[in-house]
Amino acid sequence: MNIINLIRIALRALYRNKLRALLTMLGIIIGVGAVIAMVAIGQGSKKSIQDQLSTMGSNMVTIRPTSNQAAGGARLESTNIQTLTLNDIKAITQQAQYINAVSPAVQARGQAINASLNWPTTMQGTSPSYLQIRNWPLSDGISFTDADVNGATKVCLIGQTVAANIFDPGDEPVGKIMRFNKIPFKIIGVLSAKGENAFGQDQDDIILAPYTTVQKRILAIPYIQTIYASAINEESSAAATQELTAILRTSHKLNNNQADDFTVRTQAELINTFSSTSELLTILLAAIAGISLIVGGIGIMNIMYVSVTERTKEIGLRMSIGARGADILMQFLIEAIVISITGGIIGVLFGIGASKLISIFLSWPTLVSSSSIILSFAVCAITGVFFGYYPAQKASRLDPIEALRYE
Repeated sequence: MNIINLIRIALRALYRNKLRALLTMLGIIIGVGAVIAMVAIGQGSKKSIQDQLSTMGSNMVTIRPTSNQAAGGARLESTNIQTLTLNDIKAITQQAQYINAVSPAVQARGQAINASLNWPTTMQGTSPSYLQIRNWPLSDGISFTDADVNGATKVCLIGQTVAANIFDPGDEPVGKIMRFNKIPFKIIGVLSAKGENAFGQDQDDIILAPYTTVQKRILAIPYIQTIYASAINEESSAAATQELTAILRTSHKLNNNQADDFTVRTQAELINTFSSTSELLTILLAAIAGISLIVGGIGIMNIMYVSVTERTKEIGLRMSIGARGADILMQFLIEAIVISITGGIIGVLFGIGASKLISIFLSWPTLVSSSSIILSFAVCAITGVFFGYYPAQKASRLDPIEALRYE
């Protein structure tokens, strides 16, 4: 029989039982919609984490001293370990091929004070290249220079959170004098807003100053607490890590039997770690939602069995006038596929709509990917064939004489 005629017969059969067909589709609709929405939540979370980590500098490499054992077994805090020095900065600048910027860093906690307003914050001492490493432009003013670093001048850049808390609305911070732990600093620039990072920390709650100023005037230390560097691109992060490790081991005169007295971490490592966790969560959510598809498929099989039983006499009549078993098989298989695919289309629309509503009302990041739509739609077609084949095969094997006698 012509495939077009079989499709028409199948559609007429479904139209005669519209409510039953719609209820059968419901399991597929919910399953597909749930899979798309869950995958969208997982993908949106992954994208949000990657974007937040990228705001910290996607190519950034961080070097910190390793916490070691002091005399008597007391463990020092990493900020008090004195294994990183300016000689390390010089060695990296002269020898590193995969690094295009490097900056020492030291930091101190204290009160930022302007007139009667004050705010507890962190002052980070860096070099001018730190802004390049962090990909952090200024919203107003200018950055400090190498001359400021060499002269340990008392100038600073303030973050948006600090500016909002120690200055009145409409007040221009640039050019004003603020105090940090009783030491006056001239504000020469305001950093652009970065927002929270992936760990929930406010990146705008910071003051940047020349690292020599923080070393000499606030902390009174000669060593460096952290080194920030920038790989030439994201693909070079792994090579940059190996290169920096080799340079620092040589600079620190470590032999082959000695462990590193520093750690090298890249943003790429953090991104991969968070991405792996997010992908695992996405797969788990999709698997849970996919159970609805299995339930929907069982519903299709159940209804098709009922349909075969109800239409036994019709099947016998058609077979008695020349319909082949293959025609009967194809007719019922088409009905199952139409139910599944139609439910899949409605489910895709439902899933996309649910993702948008989740993003709007719950403020959760969502990202509907074309791959999840294609995969869900393909699964619908497979579900229709898989769960519809056995009832259709049963119908095609009916004895025409017994079918005509069926009451």
